[in-house]
Amino acid sequence: MTNFLPTTREDMAQRGWEQLDFLFISGDAYVDHPSFGPAIICRLLEKYGYKVGIIAQPDWRSTNDFKRLGKPKLGILVSAGNLDSMLNKYTAAKKYRSTDNYSPGGQAGLRPERATIVYCNRIREIWKKTPLIIGGIEASLRRFAHYDFWSDSVRRSVLIDSRADLLIYGMGEKQIKDVASQLADGITIDAIRDIPGTCYRTDSIEHLWDYIEVPGYQDIVKSKADFARAFKTQYLEQDPIRGKTIVQSHGEQYIVQNPPAKPLSTLEMDEIYDLPYQRTYHPCYASSGGIPAIQEVKFSIVSHRGCYGSCSFCALYAHQGRIIQSRSQESIVHEAQTIVKLPDFKGYIHDVGGPTANFRQPACQYQADRGTCRGKQCLFPNACKSLNTNHTEYLELLRAIRKIPGIKKVFVRSGLRYDYLLAADDNEFLRELCEHHISGQLKVAPEHISPKVTQLMGKADKTTYLRFKKAYEEMNKKLGKEQYLVPYFMSSHPGAGLKEAIELAEFLRDTGYHPEQVQDFIPTPGSLSTCMYYTGINPLTGEKVYVARDFHDKRLQRALLQYRNPKNYDLVYEALTKAGREDLIGYAPKCLIRPPRNQQSASSPRQDKQGKTRRLTPSRHKPAKVKKQTR
Repeated sequence: MTNFLPTTREDMAQRGWEQLDFLFISGDAYVDHPSFGPAIICRLLEKYGYKVGIIAQPDWRSTNDFKRLGKPKLGILVSAGNLDSMLNKYTAAKKYRSTDNYSPGGQAGLRPERATIVYCNRIREIWKKTPLIIGGIEASLRRFAHYDFWSDSVRRSVLIDSRADLLIYGMGEKQIKDVASQLADGITIDAIRDIPGTCYRTDSIEHLWDYIEVPGYQDIVKSKADFARAFKTQYLEQDPIRGKTIVQSHGEQYIVQNPPAKPLSTLEMDEIYDLPYQRTYHPCYASSGGIPAIQEVKFSIVSHRGCYGSCSFCALYAHQGRIIQSRSQESIVHEAQTIVKLPDFKGYIHDVGGPTANFRQPACQYQADRGTCRGKQCLFPNACKSLNTNHTEYLELLRAIRKIPGIKKVFVRSGLRYDYLLAADDNEFLRELCEHHISGQLKVAPEHISPKVTQLMGKADKTTYLRFKKAYEEMNKKLGKEQYLVPYFMSSHPGAGLKEAIELAEFLRDTGYHPEQVQDFIPTPGSLSTCMYYTGINPLTGEKVYVARDFHDKRLQRALLQYRNPKNYDLVYEALTKAGREDLIGYAPKCLIRPPRNQQSASSPRQDKQGKTRRLTPSRHKPAKVKKQTR
């Protein structure tokens, strides 16, 4: 018998089980590691005495695969996986992705589109009345009526289309323990209505009190203004302390969202990450080359959850929440000692962090009692006076891990907020970061530099990035290290037109940085930026926002950010002429590209340093070599 959870009838027989309590259906391959949601939920249920089995990536073309482990006693849990299934399958240009890192050997096509809905409807064909509970990132961020980029339409709550009984949003540990306990006590699924962090369907809301009703599905389909109003309420009420129950009608039914679950305590976080994970993929995938996604996280450590950075294009506020939940240093050090013993460990901890690496503690002392400030952010547009900017505890943690025998280096690779780092009282964290925790490159995400765009993104402005760049370079010079800063930028975010894209291109020219990769904005469900993209309205202010929706317009913006690439010449030329910026086409030092061949003449020569005349053509304008990046 393996130490993995059962995936076959034979596995169940070896444990002496005739029937499961819970069956977990996952859109990802089975990886028993704490970076994978299904593993956490199933291991937690196992700890509390429930019999749990997993069917990973079932063949949805028939019901046969779903019957593999039999009908469970208490309920069926369904998750599309670590990513929304549509984002997993399609790029920002709505083209098929060639690989799926959460599938055996990276093979694409092993899960359906809208996996949560498809899996649930197959299950309903087999077991019509078995309690059906959905969760994971796809269900969590599609819990209300939402804009779907891939169909370019407003879709109903996934709870309606999946015909599930209950939706768990957020990370789910508190919720699943309460749901499992009530089901085990004989309470029917339609009577489980009061658990924080859950949503349910109902025909009547007469039993509710102290709730907010937002514009319904029928209204927001017709009115983008109503969509924006509904989103604003949903966005502002996502707080476990002060948030209210939210109701949204869908025809004759209502979706009811209970307030978010309370943050996990340090003891609860330690309990979750101390479960007996095998820390690798199931052996059945070995012949297929394993599961690529494990490579990035196998030797990494999650130190905390939550993020109060509140970037507009990120939906973490609605999933992990804005209140930081941290593990103890003892728990993290114990996990590092466990990693050292793994047979393929080479001495390098790839990351110690969370959504934002240096957000180890709650933003301020008030959040535990009052929750997050409604309508305000901790870092934007400026750091709050109550913000705790002390990095001492995180430094102590990194130092403790560095001392463990067998560990050569501890890297910090998860997102790092440089504006928060600059707000610290001293440079101690920056010094140790540069001295001990960087592998030659530090990746940061200014995302854009146009004030108009960064304001809509909820990001720090250009001057803050340049201040950090200077401090970083000076610190490395002081330490005698040759380490580089790799900034990430995003094209086509709401508010960004050709003017703003050109502004960013000029910034890249002036700073001498030429990105090999650029992230196009993708309107994923649940984010503030997605609401702006669909409605053309900033829901928090009511102001109109320019949005580049045409794919060609997006290509122009993306090309400008990589203007040195010869393949982008025609697009860059079109963008500059369209924007009336022909002054950036020519031979002057500030020009982005040279004129087309048919516009060059004998009067357009240049002299090199030796005084020899030469002519340059755009097709031979080669980009400077830069180190390859991945995002």
